[in-house]
Amino acid sequence: MTLTHHRPAEKTGARHASAARPRPRRRRLLPFDPWHLVLAPLALLFAAPLLWLLVSSVMSNAEINRFPPALWPSEVDLAGYRFVLNNAMFPRWFANSLIVSAVAVVSNLVLGTLGGYAFARMSFRGSRILLTTMLATMVIPFQLTMIPTFLVMKQLGLIDTLGALIVPSLVTPFSVFLLRQFFLSLPRELEEAAWIDGCGRPRIILRIVLPLSRPALSTVAVLTFLTTWNDLSWPLIAINHETTYTLPLGLTTFQGQHHIQWSAVMAGNVITVLPVLIAFLVAQKTFIRSITSTGLKG
Repeated sequence: MTLTHHRPAEKTGARHASAARPRPRRRRLLPFDPWHLVLAPLALLFAAPLLWLLVSSVMSNAEINRFPPALWPSEVDLAGYRFVLNNAMFPRWFANSLIVSAVAVVSNLVLGTLGGYAFARMSFRGSRILLTTMLATMVIPFQLTMIPTFLVMKQLGLIDTLGALIVPSLVTPFSVFLLRQFFLSLPRELEEAAWIDGCGRPRIILRIVLPLSRPALSTVAVLTFLTTWNDLSWPLIAINHETTYTLPLGLTTFQGQHHIQWSAVMAGNVITVLPVLIAFLVAQKTFIRSITSTGLKG
């Protein structure tokens, strides 16, 4: 009887031991994820125009106009960059775009934070209706608001000035909505503890909310910078004088005036794309972090 009682226990113990024993990992055939075999060629495909732009900007005009075209310059020629920086208004256009984009980024961060926090944490009459109305403006195409915006800027006397480009971009519904969604994901207990300690609303925003909202703030800053820097349609309507051109608008006219100087045109495009590329590479991690933490919480 004793043996019959101990043998099942031994089998059960052996079964548990075999279940607890870690299974050997399957050895990978590749030192990286197999998806990289698909993603790497796609990345090269999307990067090909940018690489061609960079290579052709250091070619001579003869090499660019040659048929079949040269895939690699025989020597690095910076004549296009010298032509752009010395003989055109490119530095002025670059400064105009930088001023407009910087003001738009700062104003969207400040006003978007105040508006997003008000919608997320403060209850007032008509807040839902006001939020819905604000979000509804996001689906209105620019072509419908172009003429009313132009008339408002004309009444303010801002046409043909940088103010005509700055004022419509001071705050966007998307900035307010994105920051509101992020503020909703923050725990209220932190703010309630600050209330008990005697902190007011401005101090709570500055000391608690903003440090925790760096991913969302970075995302708003980068998206605002990209949108303002690359905008062409509104400057084309609101700006007439060459000294007030932004970089995309100036580059368009520059291409028309110097269509033979292809090396200069390519160099101008490289200078235009470079700040956008740097801004994206610096803040690419914040996009994923902000969107995943924000979600669609109502």
